[in-house]
Amino acid sequence: MLPQEFLLQVIQANPIESVAGSYVQLQRAGSKLKCKCPFHPDNTPSCVFYPENNSFYCFGCHVGGSVITFVQNIESVSFLEAVKMLAERAGMTIPANDRSMAEAKREEEFKRRLLALNRSAARFYFNQLTGADKRGLLYLKERALLPETIRKYGLGYAGDKWDGLRQAMHAEGYSDEELITANLCSRSQKSGGIYDRFRCRVIFPIFDLKGSVIAFGGRTIEKDGEPKYLNSSDTPVFKKGLNLFSMNFAKKSQSKRLILAEGYMDVIAMNQGGFENTVASLGTALTPEQCRLIRNQRFEEVVVSYDSDAAGRNAAMKAINLLRAEGLRVRILRVENAKDPDEYLKKFGPDFFRRLIENAEDAVSYLLDRCRDGIDISEIGGKNIALQNAVKVLSGLDNKLERSSYISKLSKEYEISQTELTEAVEEQTGKRQRRAHRQEQQAVINRPLIRDTVNPDANEHHREATAERWILCYLLRNPEMLPQIEARLAPEDFVTGLNRRIYSALTARAAEGLPPEQTVWTEDFSAAEAGYLAGITAEYDQVEMPEQSIEDCIGILKQYRMSAAPADALSDADFSAQFARLAQNKRGQI
Repeated sequence: MLPQEFLLQVIQANPIESVAGSYVQLQRAGSKLKCKCPFHPDNTPSCVFYPENNSFYCFGCHVGGSVITFVQNIESVSFLEAVKMLAERAGMTIPANDRSMAEAKREEEFKRRLLALNRSAARFYFNQLTGADKRGLLYLKERALLPETIRKYGLGYAGDKWDGLRQAMHAEGYSDEELITANLCSRSQKSGGIYDRFRCRVIFPIFDLKGSVIAFGGRTIEKDGEPKYLNSSDTPVFKKGLNLFSMNFAKKSQSKRLILAEGYMDVIAMNQGGFENTVASLGTALTPEQCRLIRNQRFEEVVVSYDSDAAGRNAAMKAINLLRAEGLRVRILRVENAKDPDEYLKKFGPDFFRRLIENAEDAVSYLLDRCRDGIDISEIGGKNIALQNAVKVLSGLDNKLERSSYISKLSKEYEISQTELTEAVEEQTGKRQRRAHRQEQQAVINRPLIRDTVNPDANEHHREATAERWILCYLLRNPEMLPQIEARLAPEDFVTGLNRRIYSALTARAAEGLPPEQTVWTEDFSAAEAGYLAGITAEYDQVEMPEQSIEDCIGILKQYRMSAAPADALSDADFSAQFARLAQNKRGQI
């Protein structure tokens, strides 16, 4: 374990509002800060940050903990990796003299080996372009890619041999298990044999922000080859929902504008045309994490360049909502007289394409246009449906000035009173807010009915678990009262396992003279348990806890222990107390 003093220094050197603010948009709420939770779909700001103790808690998905836990969750890294990132951020050096650090070093060494394997595989694929099978090179030439572009992106080719890469990597000392872990090879379910995952495909290496090869994409060159594109699955060094293709080049551009394209070839063609500020998602729909990555690279505006078919329009609408949720300006590129940006650049050149980008449609106008798709607004019924769709779009705009501007525009287009349209939008906005509030309330009401997977004992002992949480919250608020509580409650008096561990950790820290700073306990608890711990104080933040209520909670635990223990296991005093209580209960029933 890392020294507690060091963990406390790391936490104090990294204020949670500063760290979280580099990932999400925070808004002030009294002494706290809030944001839409980055860990689950969230319509209202349910994630709360507490600067006074450097912790956070989401009242929607119950993720929470310290600034370390926040980095763990948002970067999908281990506890030690999160500590290392925060230590580097604060210019601190991690002590390297214990078993945990040795384990972390082994993990890092394994990841370095996978990255080295990916680099060797990329080199192998690149060399295959000029091998005996020239089909990959011919495909890239047909797409009008220049040799310098092919080299820049490290494009390659996987031939039709079943184990060409495997044999080459064996020669460099890599094992089958490493090749499978890196998702470069697969194991046959029938024969158990190992074979190359990418075959008869043009290969697109995927780089992280540091320039390391972390994964691959492959485009079939066979006429009926399926799937058309094959992408690496998640590995220890790659999470597709957290990365964007070509962001390693885009981040170097001087532009504050990013172009978001659909596929590898669109990105590469635009880059070759002089638009280095272009990226694409990796075989999946755009994710909130990718949107945060864009914002964290200091881009302010995103021009979405998706196909104009129904699938492309749906993907664009989802992307708009995700990007705007991160505070990014969004516009939509409409490519005319060409099927895609690649063809447009070939036909008209970079100057015309740049003009096309400058004139891209703003996202809200695009969404409002979609409200009338397939609807004849010359008819009263069609006009009403289109207006209802538009009102839903406008009610989702947080900026009142922006909302007012579009209301003014729509009132002219639909020939409707601006006052009536404003009232309709405000009514819909109110409904949206009330619905969100009801959902929050219902989540609180229903929580006891939801099975507790973090502290499963609570499912059978809800009354005792609630009493335990009250006692723990009281002690975290009033650490000076621990000696008095500890004199009356032993860890074994706690009924549920997780609460017992928390109480034991609290008393152990006190015995060592350490402060009851729950944010540094997270090394001993999983990320889910750290969220549970944060929830103990967060959920009772506005609740008064008089001493009598704690007395009642202690009584509940004592009562359970006496009722659960066999008579011969009770002390004389406990046996007498239990007998007296039973007698009193019986008298009350007469």
